[in-house]
Amino acid sequence: MKKIISTPNAPKAIGPYSQAVLAGNTLYCSGQIAINPKNGILNNANIITETNQVLQNLEAVLSEAEMNFNNVVKCSIFLKDMKQYSDVNKVYAQYFDKNPPARETVEVSKLPKNVNVEISLIAVK
Repeated sequence: MKKIISTPNAPKAIGPYSQAVLAGNTLYCSGQIAINPKNGILNNANIITETNQVLQNLEAVLSEAEMNFNNVVKCSIFLKDMKQYSDVNKVYAQYFDKNPPARETVEVSKLPKNVNVEISLIAVK
């Protein structure tokens, strides 16, 4: 059985997908970008601000599923420019300061709404 997870505290999906799907004890979170859920505006003044907004959005989805970053077992980071890797890592480390999950980071040519970073994750209760 799967349960769709949706919260107004994260941006609405901008396509035919769910914010997250809970299957058993495993949560599959769709990629989040830096849309502020309160006003629908991209929060991308710089890569630090953008990455923080992405992780806050993911935190809201995790919370809706009664989880937090300690439940995360895998993250995927998509960057438009690998030169921003260290700045993204600095922000990411603030959210995953102990026992970080498995992860990959890849550079891509384009992301939705022309953002610089998108992150998806998998979490387990």
